[in-house]
Formats: sequence, structure tokens, C-alpha cells
Amino acid sequence: MSIIFNEKTRTFHLCNDSVSYIMTVLPGGQMAQLYFGKRIHHSEDFSHLLEFAFRPMTSYLYDDDYKYTLEHINQEYGVFGSTDYRDPAAEILQNDGSRISDFKYQTHTIKSGKPSLLGLPATYTEDDSEAETLTLVLKDPVNGLVLRLFYTIFAEGGIIARSASFVNEGADDLHLTRAMSLCMDLPDSNYEFIHFSGAWGRERHMKTRRLAQGIQSVGSVRGHSSHNHNPFVILKRPDASEFQGEVIGFSLIYSGNFLAQAEVSTHEETRVLLGIHPHWFDWKLEPGETFQTPEAVMVYSDQGLNHMSQTFHKLYQTRLARGYWKDKERPILINNWEATYFDFTQDRLVDIASKAKACGVELFVLDDGWFGGRRHEKAGLGDWIANPDLLPSGITGLAQKIEDIGMKFGLWFEPEMVNKDSDLYRKHPDWILKTPNRSTSHGRFQYVLDFSRKEVVDCVYEMMAKILSEAKVSYVKWDMNRSITECYSAALPSDRQGEVFHRYILGVYDLYERLTGKFPQVLFESCASGGARFDPGLLYYAPQGWTSDDSDAIERLKIQYGTSYCYPVSCMGSHVSVTPNHQVFRSTPLHTRANVAYFGTFGYELDLNKLSEEEQKEVKEQIAFMKQYRRLFQFGTFYRLMSPFDGGSTAWMVVSDDKKEAVVGVYKVLNSANMPFTRVALKGLDPDFCYELSTDGKYHYGDELMNAGLITTDSSAGELASGDIPTCDFDSRLFILKASN
Repeated sequence: MSIIFNEKTRTFHLCNDSVSYIMTVLPGGQMAQLYFGKRIHHSEDFSHLLEFAFRPMTSYLYDDDYKYTLEHINQEYGVFGSTDYRDPAAEILQNDGSRISDFKYQTHTIKSGKPSLLGLPATYTEDDSEAETLTLVLKDPVNGLVLRLFYTIFAEGGIIARSASFVNEGADDLHLTRAMSLCMDLPDSNYEFIHFSGAWGRERHMKTRRLAQGIQSVGSVRGHSSHNHNPFVILKRPDASEFQGEVIGFSLIYSGNFLAQAEVSTHEETRVLLGIHPHWFDWKLEPGETFQTPEAVMVYSDQGLNHMSQTFHKLYQTRLARGYWKDKERPILINNWEATYFDFTQDRLVDIASKAKACGVELFVLDDGWFGGRRHEKAGLGDWIANPDLLPSGITGLAQKIEDIGMKFGLWFEPEMVNKDSDLYRKHPDWILKTPNRSTSHGRFQYVLDFSRKEVVDCVYEMMAKILSEAKVSYVKWDMNRSITECYSAALPSDRQGEVFHRYILGVYDLYERLTGKFPQVLFESCASGGARFDPGLLYYAPQGWTSDDSDAIERLKIQYGTSYCYPVSCMGSHVSVTPNHQVFRSTPLHTRANVAYFGTFGYELDLNKLSEEEQKEVKEQIAFMKQYRRLFQFGTFYRLMSPFDGGSTAWMVVSDDKKEAVVGVYKVLNSANMPFTRVALKGLDPDFCYELSTDGKYHYGDELMNAGLITTDSSAGELASGDIPTCDFDSRLFILKASN
């Protein structure tokens, strides 16, 4: 790993064993991008990678010059209006009404390690030898705005982390109306654009389309990263697959409004922009003030999509997630929500927990409805005080009862919201986001607290900290169940209203930071009506997230498969729920519900007392199995083998670091008659190890399983014979592989 600067050619080369990133200073001071891709040898001069040609209807920077036009030069951080007509990385509104900027190189620093970002989540290092960081300092000579571009290259993997900051060193106020975290200009457009989109209950479905001239983008202006789109996109070569070919992943470590965009020019160059969505964004920078963008992470792989995903998994699992639970196996939990909804008493909760303990569950979680006047969705939010009619001994007493059973206790909060029917709203009706003289819309009869205001965050913090200090709470489920509308803060002047969306997210991060700092051994799980804020920003504070409110196992195949392109298994909240499922009303075998949920944090969303004795016995076996293989599931190397987006079958697997153990999950949606024989080519095994297969006790070498394949044929192939175990719709199997000594 190194960052090399050639003073003579003013060229920077960031490289490690996997990747090279090369850029140079143009004669006018602008920064040009020369190469990003597989590691190449260093050269003292890469200037030949800049190509020039006269093109009609092109504007040029200098008199009597047909060479330098920013429209056809790949740039590090392009701005609009001075010969570049592409969408810009930054736009600055100045006092004279102009929006033209010209950032010129001033100086740079190269340092070991990686700096943190004040108030923002970001990847980090635990030792300075793990990474090097280049900081480029550029300045607009007219308005005095200083632009700092940060580039961190990690020692391992094709990873470049990027962000930008703006410092107003001029005499006048400036307004940032666009400030992207990343601008990446690529020399061609021979890519497919992959994004992960959907809606509530069907998040992060994989969508693929070919790049073409014009703009393709996904994003959110809902105040959060959203169910609809994820702040993660991929560019891949058309011939690239899961296990071969060039791919680049772009991930934004942010939980608010975002834009991920690919623009193909008329001459087939591709500009990728990633950062805060410019819609409704307007950040006032007074003289001396600084604005820092969120961090964006690029991962390059020439070994296909799986390798790119595994790079993200390792980085986000070990150098984004933090704290006590980062590397620890997650407790098996039971949540009461789908078992009781609002209809519970303290005795019933203890009864559910007692049965769960008898089955081997380790953590009981009390969901919505325990506080204030919360007997339905129209009241109580904001009053984080236990309802004595429901919980006579309060949260402290209930938590102790659960501890006495031999389980840990967890609690649900929705700290960012309030009902109008609440003491908090009656006392502070001005604490919600609402636009003066306009109607105020609701979502689920709740309103968004103005987390851009410190006093609001302070108030919520005090209520939550009081409960967590007094009661034995080991886990917090942090929910958020509506998008932002009427985004206006009564505490900010008119020329700062464009800051509210971002200030809101900074308030959320501040509350997380304070709570996780004060209660470091509490396991936080992020939730936003399921997966509406399943993003890297929250992974920094909460090492796991509720992947989707849709807990149906068959729907979860697509949701978890799509999620795995960026996010590790250890962060995916995945539970066995009641059947018929409460979201799609499908009846799925209990073993399939578990076989899907194993590839995640694992837990239950039901009342085990309502299961038959045979089902309870199966649950006990599931829990014992998960405890045996929990570390492998949550921290092993994950491989996607067969995509649910390509047909009716899905397969994936995890492999231990030493390659001595693996678990393969194979799933089919619908059964059929006289089906073909089937095999799945496995990945990640040691070709020279001989593996015992759990299904028949036979031994197979790793090279056979990866090349000839694992036979997955079931009794649906041919006519069912006497003694065969029949298959069914929504069936699944797990194959356990253990290397022989």
C-alpha cells in the first residue's frame, strides 16, 4: 500500500496489491482522473493517459487553445459552467447570484491511517498501518472557498474511501446547493448499472440495466435512505458475473436524502456522482465555517460480484461497525410484536418469555405499546415512561423478571416521532417539523420531531437514558416509521431551511453516539418500518438492522440476497415468524423459515406457546443448531450461488475462515412433477480437503464439490418411490460440510 506523488508531473498514484488510482494536476490547477482499476506498475509519467482532440461545439478554457476543455477531460470533482456541461459534483451560489466555481490545486498531505469525520459515521482504522490518506487542498481564487478532497486507500482490497469538505475563507456568505461525496469519471460507458430498489416489504430487489447516453439515477428525498432505493449501486462489465469480471461498487455511508447517478456523455465517458441529494439542499457557509460531506466507499474487483461483496462485508463488519458487539455472536431473540401487537399484559409477556427460555432463546424483546397512553397507533409516542396499567413494576421490574427467568431483556423505542395525543406534543407543539401556514400531514398518525434542534435531541436522550440506566436493558430496537414531509424547522431562519434534512440526520447520529457511548454493552438494532434505513450510516452505530418488516421466508430470499451485495450477514435481522405469514399470508414449512433466518442474526416473531409439541421440539432443535453454527453463519465468508431473481431456486453458502466447515442453503419456491436432476457448484472450499456431507455421511473433495458440483436432486426428480421423503412448495435443505482430519 502506498500513495506516490511525482512532483515533476504533479501526479498521484494510490495503489495496493489489488487496485491503482491515478490522478494529476492540470496546467490550470484542476484535478484530472487518469485511471481507476486493477493494480498497474508505477510509472514516473502517466500523462499519455490524457487525450485531447478538437471537437465542434466544444468550449475551451484558454484563448488560442483547442486542447483544454473540461467537458472531455475526466475529472476528480467536476463543476458546471466553465467548459464542463455535465452534472457537477458541487454548486455554490454566491452573493452576486453567480454559480461558477473553479477549484485549483494548492497543496496536499499524505498521512498514515485515516481521519474521522466530525459528527458523521465513517470507516476507520485501528492501526495507522492499515491505510494511508491523501488530502488534496484546492481553492477558488475568486470567492475564497477551499475544497479539501480526502482519499483513503486501505492496505487490503480494492477499497478507496472518499469525502470532501468546504471551508469558506472568503469575506462573503456562500450557499452550497450541491456537495457530493464522490465524483468518478470513467473513460467509457461499457457497463451495466445495478441498483437495489423496491418498496416496504420488498426492499433491495436487484435491478440491472445497460448504461446509455443520458442520466440514470436512484435516490431518496424522503428524509431517509428509504425502502425504495438503497445508497449503493454497482457498475459492472456486461460479461462480468458473480465470480469473474470487472465490477465497481459505490456505497454512501449516510442515512438521509441521497443521489446515486451515472451520466454517460455524448462521447461515452461515464460520470458517477454519489452524495447528499441536491433537491432541497442549501447549506449556508458564513466566513470561517466548514461543511463536511458524508463518506463514500468505492470497491473495485476484477473477480466478479461475489468478491466485491466480500470486500464490503469484511470492511463494514470490522472497520465500520464498532464497539462491544462488532465481533460478537448475536443473541437469539424473540420479539412479541407479531405474537401480541398492542394486546399484552405483563403476565402474558412473562409467559411468552418463559416458553422461549425453555426452547433455548436468549433474549426477550418488548416491542411497541409499553409506554404512555400507547394502546393504539394514535397515542403515546414521545412519552417514554412505562404505562403502569400494563407494567405494574415498570420496565425495571419487567426486565428483572426476564433476567430472573435466565434471559436478557430488550426494549423497542421510536425516539424520532411523536403523536399529537401525547404529553410531549401538548407541552412542545412547535417541536415537530411543519411548514408555517400549511397543513401538516401525518404517517401512521405520527409526526416527525425536529431533530435539527439540540433541545429536542437532549429531551429524548434524557428519557431514554433514564430507562437504560435504571433497568437491565441489554438490547434496543430503534424504529422509525414514517418519511419526512413539510420539512421546515421553526428554529432556523429562512436562509437556512435548506439545511434541515441534513441537520435532522446529524441529530439522529448525535443521539446514537451519546447512547452507544453511555451504554456500550447494549446491542442496538436499527429499524425503520423494516428496511427504510438499512444503510451503512446506521451500521456505524447499530451493528445489526431489521432487514424488512416482511418476515415471509420466500420473500426474504430476494430481500436478503439483494442485501448481501453490500451488507454482511451479521447485520441482517432475520426471524422465524408465524404462519400464515402476517405480510403475504403464505404458509411456509417451519424448517424453511429457519433455513432462511439462519443466514442472519436469527430470532422468532411468534408466541411459542401456540405451537404444537412437535413444532416446539423442532424449534428447540433449530436453536441448538444455530448456537452450534452461529459464528460460521454470522462471520463466515458468504457466497451467492443461485439467484432468486433468475428463477424459482436460490442457493447460498457460508465458509469458515480455515475452510474446514461450510453450510449450504438450497431453496425452491414451487414443487413440480418429474423434475430434472440438479447440482450446485460450490465456492470457497479448499480443493484438497475431503469434506463429509451431512445428508448422507459420504466424503467428497473440495475440487469435486466446486467443479462437478453438490448434488441437490430431491424426490421430485422422477416418480415418487416408496420410502422417499416427499418435497413440497417452499421447500429447503441445508447441507453441512466438514473437512475430515
